[in-house]
This record gives sequence, C-alpha cells and structure tokens, in this order.
Amino acid sequence: MTDNSALDPEDRKIVTLARSARARNGVAEGAAVRDDTGRTYVAGTVELASLKLSALQTAVAMAVASGAKSLEAAAVVTDAESASEEDLAAVRDLGGPRTPVLVAGVDGTVRSTVTAG
Repeated sequence: MTDNSALDPEDRKIVTLARSARARNGVAEGAAVRDDTGRTYVAGTVELASLKLSALQTAVAMAVASGAKSLEAAAVVTDAESASEEDLAAVRDLGGPRTPVLVAGVDGTVRSTVTAG
C-alpha cells in the first residue's frame, strides 16, 4: 500500500476523482486520466447490452474524443488487485509504455503503481 499523502498532489487528485466517479455512479470501477496539458477526464464503468467498457477504457476514450494527444498518468479505483491488460493497453495506446497507472482500493488507498508498458 502507498501512503496517499506521499503522492504528488496531481496524482492524488486523479485518485480522488476516480473514487468520486465510482461512488457517484454506483459502478464497479471509477477512473481518471490526466493528459499532457494537465486536463483530467473522469469516468465509470459502462455496462450496456451492446457496449461494455471498463472505467479506465472509458476515461481514455473521453480524453481521445476531447483531443488529448498523450497521457501523463491514470488512476483506477477497483476491487481488483491490478489494472487489467486491456486497461493497460488503452493507457499505453495514448500515453506510451511508461505512463504510470495508480491502482487504488475502493477506500481510495493506492495499492500499487504500475506502468502501462
């Protein structure tokens, strides 16, 4: 586990935004990404009959749809132990293999930081 107070304030912000999205929408996961200009994109899991996206995939898609060219960081709040390979691939596609992905529990405590790589 990571002491969230030791996180960069901008990283702490995306974890908080991801946690808020999960709670506000009552979905399995919440995620947030920060692009290379500092803008943030926040999303929850999408579960429709015809469309299923994880929260992190949705946040990356929102960034792309808004014109983001790269990512600085990503965060996901989840019950899972780590980000899925599909989530890491989405982050890697936009941010590159070194983009950090913070994985936090539902209480917002960062359990690990991995690279999209």
